[in-house]
Amino acid sequence: MHGMKGSEGTKGIFTGRMRIAPRRQLTRWPGWVGHAAATWSLIYGALGLYWALGGAGFPCGSENGPKAAAESILGSAQSDTTAPVIAGLGLVGAMVALAMARGRGSRGPRILRAALVVFAWSVAVALLLVIPDLRVLMAVAYAPIFLIGAPFGWPPVNYFEIALPWPVINQFVCIAGGFLWAGAAVAYWRRSRDACATCGRTDSSSGWTTPAAAARWGRWATYVAVIVPLPYAAIRWAWALGIPLGITNEFLREGQETGLWWAGAALSMVDLAGAFLTLGLVQRWGEVFPRWVPFLSGKRAPSAMAIVPASLVSVIVTSAGLQVVRGFLVNGFPAEGWATTAPGLLWPVWGGALGAATLAYYYRRRGRCACCGRGEDHRSLET
Repeated sequence: MHGMKGSEGTKGIFTGRMRIAPRRQLTRWPGWVGHAAATWSLIYGALGLYWALGGAGFPCGSENGPKAAAESILGSAQSDTTAPVIAGLGLVGAMVALAMARGRGSRGPRILRAALVVFAWSVAVALLLVIPDLRVLMAVAYAPIFLIGAPFGWPPVNYFEIALPWPVINQFVCIAGGFLWAGAAVAYWRRSRDACATCGRTDSSSGWTTPAAAARWGRWATYVAVIVPLPYAAIRWAWALGIPLGITNEFLREGQETGLWWAGAALSMVDLAGAFLTLGLVQRWGEVFPRWVPFLSGKRAPSAMAIVPASLVSVIVTSAGLQVVRGFLVNGFPAEGWATTAPGLLWPVWGGALGAATLAYYYRRRGRCACCGRGEDHRSLET
């Protein structure tokens, strides 16, 4: 198996004439992700048709209240005009994803292959970064606060009503579809260039994707991803302690009267916990459970335990940051003060750095491919 040509390795993945690695190594995903993207697109397109025919639950625009209209890039969308577009795009997307899953055009003209990949990545970017807004980040960030405070009845509101109404759940559905489309694009592109469908390597693969190179640039990306969210936490704690850092005194008093600043301080603790966990992408305890972890001390940490949540958070933070940037370009800093907006302007950098750090972590830990035999055996970090 070692040394097998890229086209043969790829062919084996999709036809089954080559031994498939264990499920735990997730080597089967290139075979089903395109069909999953097609299924998702068809189902969501059917929802669009339902909304176009007057069905309830259209998740965009002012039909869900002024808050939804103000925060979403689809704030002005209406079911009678937008839903038919969703239905049409869903049908077209299903056909394209199915064609990619079956390898149509993978041996054809380069312009056809490029067009399919560009379409797939355009859909993925729209679903992952354009459609979601700040409410998704808030839902994720407040979840641990509500979970910890639930036995004490704090916060005294219903999490699912406040943080997870249907329009926000719909955005999570879109994010799931975005990841499927990104996977379909990667699988098709690898297949079209005779790379291993599972690891993406070819016989000439080298350079920035090697473990040694990824360790170097991944360390810098990780440090950026750790540092960028710290100003948000510092500002929120300043407000909680009565310091009007970057806001007016009147706005500070309003937050003190409602208890808003202590909620923000609690939220910043989630921010700090995330920054600490990000360090695990370049520390040995991110690969081997440290002594302070009960029952797991000394055991190898599954790479997916870091890659999956870090990838999700990088997407959510980036999309939320893009919304903040759009709002700032239109309205500038609000009257309450620059500090209400300034930390969010850095979130696209935070999300991009976290995504790069996660990719570097994957390159370092993927080791020798069980399907094509390419690559180096993984070596844990010494420090």
